[in-house]
Amino acid sequence: MQFFSTRDNNRKVTSSEAIAQGLSNEGGLFVPASFPQVDVKALCGLEYPALAAAVIREYLTDYSPEFLAEATRATYGEAFGGKAGWLAPVEGDTYALELWHGPTCAFKDYALQLMPKLLVEAKKNLDRTEKTLILVATSGDTGKAALDGYHDIPGVEIAVFYPTGGTSEIQRLQMATQEGANVAVYAVRGNFDDAQTGVKKVFGDTAIAAELAQRNIRLSSANSINWGRLVPQIVYYFAAYAQLLKAEKIAFGDEVDFCVPTGNFGDILAGYYAKQMGLPVGKLVCASNENNVLTDFLTTGTYTAKREFFKTTSPSMDILVSSNLERLLYHVTESDAEVAALMKSLAQTGSYSVRPETLAAIQETFACGWSSEAEVAQEIRTRYEKDGYLCDTHTAVAFHVAEQKKRAGVPMVVLSTASPFKFPRSVLEALGHTAPANDFEAMQQLEAATGHTAPASLAALRQKAERFDTVIDPSQIPQVALSYQE
Repeated sequence: MQFFSTRDNNRKVTSSEAIAQGLSNEGGLFVPASFPQVDVKALCGLEYPALAAAVIREYLTDYSPEFLAEATRATYGEAFGGKAGWLAPVEGDTYALELWHGPTCAFKDYALQLMPKLLVEAKKNLDRTEKTLILVATSGDTGKAALDGYHDIPGVEIAVFYPTGGTSEIQRLQMATQEGANVAVYAVRGNFDDAQTGVKKVFGDTAIAAELAQRNIRLSSANSINWGRLVPQIVYYFAAYAQLLKAEKIAFGDEVDFCVPTGNFGDILAGYYAKQMGLPVGKLVCASNENNVLTDFLTTGTYTAKREFFKTTSPSMDILVSSNLERLLYHVTESDAEVAALMKSLAQTGSYSVRPETLAAIQETFACGWSSEAEVAQEIRTRYEKDGYLCDTHTAVAFHVAEQKKRAGVPMVVLSTASPFKFPRSVLEALGHTAPANDFEAMQQLEAATGHTAPASLAALRQKAERFDTVIDPSQIPQVALSYQE
């Protein structure tokens, strides 16, 4: 399988090159040259690690099947406590695909526990021995998942940048207490888009790349701009469908809708790839919080990033520039020149508009909606009181939108992207309690109020020493990159 850039389809690379490089030189994102067609029924009979190997193998064709089988077996076993791709019933034919049973209690673990193995193997495939410097902008969950996956991996350094005050305290502590000799964490003044733009500028700076190359260092990314982040996420859409089949909730071939709390558009785009591969996906419902730039785009065809930014109780979705939408635009328009022009307009004016036929093609698969802060809180309380289901703020955004977009007779799977104990104060307040100022006290009160137990990895943060407290401006991100030596 070859990959090429969304902005220049003459730039063709292998899957190993796409994963090692992360972003194309001119700023485009790598996309597969085609959508492989698979035997869905056969895949649905596999256990999660084997399913992952089978799906990923369709794209990573220059990796050996033996390596992928072993890597997925090692990744999706004990670390996920037997709950990889876990589907939980909620109400009627609405389900929660619980993606937070991994080491850092967020869906990012599915990619970022496997991706370090993919990167190391990519370098072997390419006979490359340089040091890899991974720069990561995070709105909360990616940072910790990347740090956990890459810490102490030989030949790799990783620096994570998060918006100061833009994460939950638990998310911040997950990053600030990270162990490992090769990790660094920086708080960035501004919001996630400021951090993400700063990191993208480094990737697009040829002078920085040349300077690092002299030191035998190459840049790469663990954000969802990297194909290695997206491909493992395709798997759990198949896993959800397989569980509904096994439970005899659907017959093979029946459509299933998915509602995804969405910020950077990667998680929902993985569902689009699953659909293109032959999985009977009906609608992909894009659920936004008050930063509803995607809802507006999917409704009108105009993307406007220059708008008021809201800090919400679902901080991982507090994003105004959704990088992975670029991949969808490429697949729908099949034009690198058109995508390049749209992205240029976004960079220069803060907005772009697609052709009516492009929007119509997108709307065939994608529906959308958004949730206010009051609706998020009410949804948490309703789900718990009505169904006994405890969810976090991001999942609540999706539940609220899923209810609006539910089609009669079509199962709706809501992607539950994080543990409620990552946001204990917000969840506790939504349940009608007065939350203490301290997140760990709130965690204990949430346990007492609901009978649910906080994941051990989150509760243990209270005893960990903070290692990182540096705050920088977005303009200083290049200096961080240039501070690394071989």
